[in-house]
Amino acid sequence: MLNVLLETVDASRSVALPIRTDYPYGTLLETHSHRRAQFLYGTTGLMEVTTEEGAWVVPPYTGVWIPAGKPHGVRMNGVSTRSVFVLPEAVPRKSAACEVLLVSQLLHQLLLASADVPADYAPDSRDGALMTLILHELGRAPTLPLFAPIPPDAQLAALCVSLLAQPDVGVSPEDCARRLNKSPRTFARWFRQQTGMSFAAWRQQAILMSALSRLSAGAPVTEVALELGYDSPSAFSSMFRKALGTPPSAFLQPPGAWPVIPPRTAPAAR
Repeated sequence: MLNVLLETVDASRSVALPIRTDYPYGTLLETHSHRRAQFLYGTTGLMEVTTEEGAWVVPPYTGVWIPAGKPHGVRMNGVSTRSVFVLPEAVPRKSAACEVLLVSQLLHQLLLASADVPADYAPDSRDGALMTLILHELGRAPTLPLFAPIPPDAQLAALCVSLLAQPDVGVSPEDCARRLNKSPRTFARWFRQQTGMSFAAWRQQAILMSALSRLSAGAPVTEVALELGYDSPSAFSSMFRKALGTPPSAFLQPPGAWPVIPPRTAPAAR
């Protein structure tokens, strides 16, 4: 189904509804939710997803799993999406938080093929088999660590939002402690209590998300590295490879050249 509004087909008894939507660059979908869970996959461009828990960045050939009823907003940067909306009782993933999932070449092809599946397909038809296989593949897809939780404390949340807007590897926990009039030890303990992560781990998530946004827009690796505060492109590339299992120059490649990325578990949201 192409450019179909979910509300026009949501009443269907089909377990999973595939919808393809093409968005102009910079389209912002304000915070909303669905009664069905959603797998949102962009075949082009990059998506930035926000919830009350934090922020995700979703580069090409990955997708975001959004649980049923989860309020979320999305900014589409040159994205053509393949969404699958799944009835809550049939979801293949049990996480209560959003997850960025690595899309295999098989799942990629299945999602492309699903664009021609109507809303009221027969469960025992080829279309039904296709959608069932998509759900199986979604259930086994590995997660990628591309999440930065937003703490519940308003003061610390404001700091984190500002760092997400302009991440810099040179920003230290001591700098942040001074900004919030706390000792470094108190700040470190407080930050972990609020986010479930150390400040260094959280800062790396913010840097990775910003890096992927810039790389997908065509910025060269050297420029991205320097803008994020690294002394050299090699230091940035080393961090990127260690975190995602592949260098920044190879991460955003077409499906036939996808790097092999080991399964990882994203930091738990609080």
